[in-house]
Amino acid sequence: MVKSFQGVRKAEPKKSPIPQILVKEYMSTSLITFKPDDTIDQVMEVLTKRRISGAPVIDASGALVGIISEVDCLKEIIKGKYTNTPKFPAKVSEHMSVHVLTLSPDLSIFDAASRFLDYKIRRFPVMKDGVLLGQISLSDIIRAFPTMKHTTW
Repeated sequence: MVKSFQGVRKAEPKKSPIPQILVKEYMSTSLITFKPDDTIDQVMEVLTKRRISGAPVIDASGALVGIISEVDCLKEIIKGKYTNTPKFPAKVSEHMSVHVLTLSPDLSIFDAASRFLDYKIRRFPVMKDGVLLGQISLSDIIRAFPTMKHTTW
């Protein structure tokens, strides 16, 4: 019978995990926000001036209550066509999306990219512990990928 003894093996150092790129690194924190009582006229003016396609809607206490987008504004434009009104006095609360999907700031941008594909929306508010911290858009996600190195991919 042959016995083999290799001696004491030296433990290989554990490789540190590859750092993930997180939503909080690419989200916008200087947000344009609207109030539920703002008018669609006001929203369209700001969206056009700031060259953005939507924004969070917050109440008087700063809590997220919805999101308003260019698509939501189109609803009022079409209504104005039928009623022959060139102004759009409807309130944001009448057209905003109230079932808002949010992301955590600690979510990886790969997971965020997957959510954009799954839900087919252009922006997610970023929240932690019920507090609105920022917003990440599809454009922010796309902007993140060219900066990645093969070690973070």
